[in-house]
Amino acid sequence: MSRVVRYHRYGGPEVLAVDEVPTPQPAAGQLRVSVHAAGVNAIDWKRRRGLFAGDQTMSEPESTGVEMSGTVDAVGPGVEGWSPGQDVVGRVATGAAATEVIATPENLMIKPSWLPFDRAAVLPVAVETAYRTLGILDVRPGQTLLIHAAAGGVGLTASQLAIARGADVIGTASPRHHDFLRKLGVKPVAYGDGLVERVRAIAPAGVDAVLDASGRGGLPESIELAGGADKVLTIADPRAAEYGVRFSTGTDGVPLPEALAAVLPLIERGAIDVPIEASFPIERAADAQRLSEDGHVRGKIVITVA
Repeated sequence: MSRVVRYHRYGGPEVLAVDEVPTPQPAAGQLRVSVHAAGVNAIDWKRRRGLFAGDQTMSEPESTGVEMSGTVDAVGPGVEGWSPGQDVVGRVATGAAATEVIATPENLMIKPSWLPFDRAAVLPVAVETAYRTLGILDVRPGQTLLIHAAAGGVGLTASQLAIARGADVIGTASPRHHDFLRKLGVKPVAYGDGLVERVRAIAPAGVDAVLDASGRGGLPESIELAGGADKVLTIADPRAAEYGVRFSTGTDGVPLPEALAAVLPLIERGAIDVPIEASFPIERAADAQRLSEDGHVRGKIVITVA
């Protein structure tokens, strides 16, 4: 039997439970991974609250979690180049918060031996999103990039990746994160009224591009600072279309192994750090998602399984 974090109805963190279910078996083209750790992301609690369900009701329990690290323990028919015992890091459609999960080879990468399982588990979403969005914005050396929610997992990764590429980064964040961001080379500013003036005090001519990883407003100010909606990209604001701003999701992403291969060397040598704000055992998955939903997390949250 496997243990998996699921919810039987939409709602707050209290609807999460650790259920025992038959251990999943990999079908053709699939692998089974024995999970060591799973990352927590905003998409987890948004799905749990039914924000993407429309008027539909749940027909069966739903699992949670889209990124994990672990060890391959079964290989389905037709899978070549993979074998039990390999340590991996990767993404799944859902169900990463479990003792075992089914994955596909194209969404996995061999975990480097220098990278601990908990740190590996929080990388797939942040790394792929940062790598993808900086590519879409075509961030270049010498440019100035404004990143909203610069202290979150995606924001931190994108900020450091942009700096490593030679860009200047201004980041919105809560005041308690400002000193931390300065140490990374980010110029922090506070959220809220007066944002345009605070950013212009640092960059009088405005900015070359804006990445919104917050989704809590600020698109009009971002457009003003960047000089046009075409220079603004959001991964979190559902009102993007109202302002003519592009909304990027994982469906227009790049292959995860490509993004990880590009960014892991920077992590290994310390040029990029994705800190773990808090770690919870699988039995406390509800507390992990509650903290994520409250916001203002520095870096990522991880659920430990094995």
